Amino acid sequence: MNINDTLFLFLCTLLVWLMTPGLSLFYGGLVQSKNVLNTVMQSMSAIIVVTFAWVFIGFTISFSSGNNLFGDFTYLGLQHVGFFTQSNLSTHVPLALFMLFQLMFCTIAVSILSGSVAEKMKFFPFLIFVFLWVIFVYSPVAHWVWGGGWIHKLGAIDYAGGTVVHITSGVSGLVLAVMIGAGKNFDKRQPHNLIITLIGGILVWIGWYGFNVGSAFTFDEIAMTSFVNTVLAASAGSLGWSIMEYKTKKTTSLIGMLSGMLAGLVAITPAAGFVSYSSAIMIAIIGGICCHFSINYIKVKLRYNDALDAFGIHGIGGIVGAILTGIFQSNKINPSIENGLAFGGGINTVWVQIVAVSITIIFSAIMTYSIAKIIGMITALETNELEEKQGLDYLVHGERAYYSDGPYFSGELNKLRKK
Repeated sequence: MNINDTLFLFLCTLLVWLMTPGLSLFYGGLVQSKNVLNTVMQSMSAIIVVTFAWVFIGFTISFSSGNNLFGDFTYLGLQHVGFFTQSNLSTHVPLALFMLFQLMFCTIAVSILSGSVAEKMKFFPFLIFVFLWVIFVYSPVAHWVWGGGWIHKLGAIDYAGGTVVHITSGVSGLVLAVMIGAGKNFDKRQPHNLIITLIGGILVWIGWYGFNVGSAFTFDEIAMTSFVNTVLAASAGSLGWSIMEYKTKKTTSLIGMLSGMLAGLVAITPAAGFVSYSSAIMIAIIGGICCHFSINYIKVKLRYNDALDAFGIHGIGGIVGAILTGIFQSNKINPSIENGLAFGGGINTVWVQIVAVSITIIFSAIMTYSIAKIIGMITALETNELEEKQGLDYLVHGERAYYSDGPYFSGELNKLRKK
């Protein structure tokens, strides 16, 4: 066991944990003031629900040995998960720390997909969906890619979760949004507090360094490369998005800058430890442009209501990044992989990425539909007319983010006046 690597991964685990509260604020600022607490609760509840799903069965499905599709039950309920190392998973850090680091990835994936159904889905059915989604969608895909499953054996690569985290969450979020009828309210609602969104975006940005750099599991040359690539990609994604925004609207917005930053980070995630600096910039710029086009053209044309554009940024960004990884991956950067198409490696590196992406999309969509359909037979998924009108914060959670407006404040003010 290496104490330096252990401390390094411990720090990265905390940084990735920070992404979920950060994303909750990012999403919270984008919704109406009457639904901000509900939106934050959807993200923050992921920490609780995902933890139990992961501890009980998610981790063992993902990372224990088994077959090409699922892990076995070696680590069921965290059996045999302790301070010791594990030769094929955590060669120089405690297995329990590796488990927690991967838990943070699963948590942020759930937080991402919540953005597609913000203000639209009932809270408790959402929690049930999350628990089942971790077991039946995220964990199998994690096993395919990182646990020795069929995607790994196919030769497709995913450095830090472009496929496992972003494609699964983005696609699942879109399917869930369409199923609950979010498209029936397609009107564009103005964000209620962009400063909260900015703060959340900054926290996500900081946390992403742990997300990508920590995926090396040691601070070596690969980790340093992924660190630089992550920094470059955030700026390059914003640049690509802002260019498109200025060209089409003659303006550059804070939301656009932050959305482009996220798009760049998502696009580089599957490639961060596999590509050069110049390739990282290209991937992120293309990612920013593609995500902007998806949200401002494809979404408008098809009229699907991906509420906070979880699919438009994370789904599309993950797809673009995963495929471009096959083009720009370089053996000079990471000796454990072969050269991509751009460096004379042939078409196979791109082909295997496309196969992995396509099957992940289909699997995530089918399983999400099935889970939501079963839950929908028991209870309604979508918010009702009263919740839509009054807001979810007070009706569901019994509190408000802001007590300076609405009936609660007025009632308290009248009591004070009578005194």
